[in-house]
Amino acid sequence: MTAASPHADPRGFLRALYDAAVARALPAENTAAFLPPPPKGRTLVLGAGKAGGAMAAAVDALWPKGAPLSGLVVTRYDHVPPAYRARPGRIEVVEAAHPVPDEAGRRAAQRIAELAQGLTADDLVLCLVSGGGSALLAMPAPGLTLDDKRAINKALLNSGAAIDEMNCVRKHLSAIKGGRLAALCAPAKVVTLLISDVPGDAPEVIASGPTVPDPTTCADALRILQRYAIAIPEAARRGLESAAFETPKPGDMRFGGHAVHMIATPRQSLEAAAARARAAGIAAHVLSDDIEGESREVGKVHAALARAVARRGEPFAKPCVILSGGETTVTVKARGGRGGRATEFLMGCAIALQGEPGVHVLAADTDGIDGVEDNAGAVVTPDTLARAQARGLKAQEFLDRNDAYNFFAPLGDLVVTGPTFTNVNDFRALLVV
Repeated sequence: MTAASPHADPRGFLRALYDAAVARALPAENTAAFLPPPPKGRTLVLGAGKAGGAMAAAVDALWPKGAPLSGLVVTRYDHVPPAYRARPGRIEVVEAAHPVPDEAGRRAAQRIAELAQGLTADDLVLCLVSGGGSALLAMPAPGLTLDDKRAINKALLNSGAAIDEMNCVRKHLSAIKGGRLAALCAPAKVVTLLISDVPGDAPEVIASGPTVPDPTTCADALRILQRYAIAIPEAARRGLESAAFETPKPGDMRFGGHAVHMIATPRQSLEAAAARARAAGIAAHVLSDDIEGESREVGKVHAALARAVARRGEPFAKPCVILSGGETTVTVKARGGRGGRATEFLMGCAIALQGEPGVHVLAADTDGIDGVEDNAGAVVTPDTLARAQARGLKAQEFLDRNDAYNFFAPLGDLVVTGPTFTNVNDFRALLVV
């Protein structure tokens, strides 16, 4: 199946590329090759993340029907695939809040920690880990409360900190992340299946690495908190300063014999989108799958590249599509605004493009949720600013108050998909015709 015509239907074409990227990352398509054989003992499935429900459904469908299988996975609210919700399998799936933890996430993390106890060397633990697990596995370190974790998490999300920085702090203030879940499972063998949502696909960063050794330290976490001027309770400060909250490190014998498999990555999804574009006769260029930085500034840089292509045919000849991924950040400077990374990127891009003819842009999160809103992202067209002006919407004012959602919504330019049941981070496509 080819994409919609990029000339006659630019929006449809860009949406087809996004759909191809998401399809490449679906657990049902990527799990079979990485499943080990059933063990001598029992098989326990534990996991967390926005793709957790779909990963559990895939494992349940693929695991031999006569082989014992049980477990618990926590995913975001409304992220259980409808078929598995209607007919639950052998793996229990529960839901909790993201990106700020709630009591349901704390209870799920506690139950997962309890299930990990008492295993033997004959047992196998399949850990299903995807982006979002940091918030969903909400088990505070000793002396901390869920409210402490929530406050620190909110501050990190609004600070502009990069994902590896946020997760460094999160894992050191957790009783289950940063390799601690795998340590609880000893002496059972642990096989971790990962869907990456982080730049560089580092296993220790994805969902704050609950099953892999952690190379970062308490001192690193303290420096990050100081860098972004984030206040923490005295119990957290004591735990970090004394290294009482230190995580298991590389070389720890408890990780011996464990296996880690990356079953879906941002790069694979971008290449799937590029292949769909080429099938439609459009040259496709993948810039990078690990772009970071302030969303609006990254949008300006992408706009400059698209303008160069549109006006001078450099560095790429048109028609073409330019693809990128990664995880940008938003430093929230105003209260009350709505939007996420994708729409903030698009605001910066639209303002910089100033209606450049022939340039159409789609940016969306591959989990179907941009921040905490009901949209995956939005689109920018050559007439976006003109249509906004006709409605009395001043783009820069919306950007200044971090209110991109309310800029794109009245224009009918939001991309709404609902949960996709996977998550390989930001997806951006710029079509130049």
